[in-house]
Amino acid sequence: MTEQSRLQEFLFPRVTPRFLLRAAAVALGTYLLFGHVLIPMIVRGHSMDPTYRDGGFTFCFTGAYLFGGPKRGDVVAVRLAGRKVMLLKRVVALEGEEVAFRAGVLQVDGRAVEEPYVKSPCDWELEPRRVEKGCVYLVGDNRGMAAEQHDFGQTPVARIVGRPLW
Repeated sequence: MTEQSRLQEFLFPRVTPRFLLRAAAVALGTYLLFGHVLIPMIVRGHSMDPTYRDGGFTFCFTGAYLFGGPKRGDVVAVRLAGRKVMLLKRVVALEGEEVAFRAGVLQVDGRAVEEPYVKSPCDWELEPRRVEKGCVYLVGDNRGMAAEQHDFGQTPVARIVGRPLW
């Protein structure tokens, strides 16, 4: 078999029942993997800078919390409108904990929390509030933005779809 005939066979295979079965298996596997397990995401906005940049790409791994819930410090994908619109946010407090911002410093249960991922200075003020049962408290990493420009706060764990792969 010549190089040209091998290339032609590769580019234009004969359509046999075996070929159709393989093509259907690849299509089904791709649909299941990228539609339900690794959901492609394009980052829009600056609320997670510098961890996730505007225009960046990642996958949301939906199996991340099958055997346990999110922990403080995790970056999670939160369902806003189905699986088409999701927010990336960081978990800063868990259910039953009291969260506040004083002079830009995150406080959980009255103690300052070190946040090495926050790179810009922050002047946020937020009165203490207790995180309800079945919920977590989420905030973006870009604290240099005014608090009014952020979507943040308490959200039910049931709305968390998964976590980004990288």
